[in-house]
Amino acid sequence: MTNKNRNVGIIGIGQTEYSSHKEYQNQPEMINEAVRAALKDANLTIDDIDCIVHGNMELFECVHQPDLWHTLGTGAYGKPEFRITTGGTTGATLVCAADNLVASGMYDIVMAIGFEKLQEAGSTTAGITNMADALWMRHFQTGALLGAPANNIINEFGEERSRKAAMKYRIMMDKNAALNPRAHRRFGLEYEQMDQLMATSPPLIGELRLIHMCSQSDGACVLIFACEEKAKAISPHPVWVRDHIAVHKEETVSNNFAWEIPETSHRRAARKLFARNGITDPLKYFDVFEMYDPSAWWGVEWIRDFFLLEGDEHLKLLENDELSPNGKMPINPSGGVTSANPIGATAIARAAEAALQVRGDAGAHQLKKDVRHALSSGFGGTLWTVLIMLEKDLDWQ
Repeated sequence: MTNKNRNVGIIGIGQTEYSSHKEYQNQPEMINEAVRAALKDANLTIDDIDCIVHGNMELFECVHQPDLWHTLGTGAYGKPEFRITTGGTTGATLVCAADNLVASGMYDIVMAIGFEKLQEAGSTTAGITNMADALWMRHFQTGALLGAPANNIINEFGEERSRKAAMKYRIMMDKNAALNPRAHRRFGLEYEQMDQLMATSPPLIGELRLIHMCSQSDGACVLIFACEEKAKAISPHPVWVRDHIAVHKEETVSNNFAWEIPETSHRRAARKLFARNGITDPLKYFDVFEMYDPSAWWGVEWIRDFFLLEGDEHLKLLENDELSPNGKMPINPSGGVTSANPIGATAIARAAEAALQVRGDAGAHQLKKDVRHALSSGFGGTLWTVLIMLEKDLDWQ
């Protein structure tokens, strides 16, 4: 793996409930709820925090430099602070930045805050659609609502098998979310409803239906990172950040509509990350994967790339229930992004949920098996991928 100056552990985790509206809170108040939860989890006070990393999609909320206002809730007054916005990957970038700040020796304890609260003035779809270049990105004007993943799967595996795979994935995510009290969408779906849902859910674009798509959620997620010495002293069960990688195709994203790309950002990130950590069989190595899955179609399609699979291996895993909580590779025991999507917090929540699984503290959606090696991902609209590896022990060194 890449050499780090210091090992870094996650010692505090705090999340709000994710929902469509939070009328009883403004943005600083909502953030403060997650901050207090993380500090309590780590048995720390705000005075123990050396630096704060803050991130959201401010473009969607129409609030310029929101970190200045949010000082009321973050506790950042008088402390060093970094503001980060990298689109859908914001939450994962927060994890990478916080890890780097501690590993570098600049700070011993760093708090990362990801959030989104669009209720007052924001619209995700409007923000994405209007920020795209009208010429080069004219095929991308639907924003996050893409029919291409469905078309890709159907063209390769046929309509019936593909549609059933996407709907099975979505119902599996809903069943996982039903056990997670923080999840936004918990419909109580059953596999017997598959045909009905495929026929009756409102269409968005192409084969993408409303039931397949992620929500627009409000909520906040906070992680506290510490250097090895302090992590061991503070926490009885730190979760170690082994490695992370970011790969994007931002400068050539429009080319993806002109010709087939040789390697997706997901596969490239996975290939490089696993290779430098000596992982030859990721399906065997990892115990859980918290994947950033904006829709059921994307979730199905991306499993193949993240685990470097070929052909229909990913569909067989889904069809054989190997991606369920009791399967070979549990995907999103939390319910994933289709169940809660507080954009600036979405990707950091993936790392938070993976860390909870490693600690054994996920509650009702805790996996029955011992979770020692966890993977989480983030994704942004310009084909930007972040992968994060978390470990229970330091035995990889």
